[in-house]
Amino acid sequence: MSGQVRGRVLVAGTASAPVLKLDRPISFWGGVDPQTGALTDPRGPAHGTPIGGRVLVLAATRGSSSSSAILLELLRNGHAPAALVLAQADAILVVGVLVAREMGWPTIPVLELPLADHANLTDGATVRVAADGTIASD
Repeated sequence: MSGQVRGRVLVAGTASAPVLKLDRPISFWGGVDPQTGALTDPRGPAHGTPIGGRVLVLAATRGSSSSSAILLELLRNGHAPAALVLAQADAILVVGVLVAREMGWPTIPVLELPLADHANLTDGATVRVAADGTIASD
C-alpha cells in the first residue's frame, strides 16, 4: 500500500497489524472457529488461516445474526481481528463489537471502505488504522 485511504468509521478505535484481504464473502457463523479464530469453511477463501491480530478486509459478508455472537466470542478470547474493514456496513458484526464494549471487553475498530478502495490495501502489508478511519501503511 502506498499512501492512505479513509473509511467511514462504524466503531472507532486504532490498530496496527498485517492485512488479511478476502475477496470472497465469509460468514462468521460456520466460517470462523470461535475458539481459535481460524477460517473453517473449506470452500471459503484462505481456509485454515487465523484472522486474529490481522486487519481483516472483507469484500462482502454473508450469514446470520449469529455472526455477532461469534465475533463477540473472538473478542472475549483474544482471537478477534485487530480491525474490520468492510466494503459495506454490516450491522450484525458492529453489534458484536458494541456488545463487547458494553461488557467491558476489548474492542476493535470497524470501518466501511468502498470496494474500489480495497485495491489500495495489500494482503500481508502492515497498516495502521486511526480513530478517524484513516488506513496508512506502516
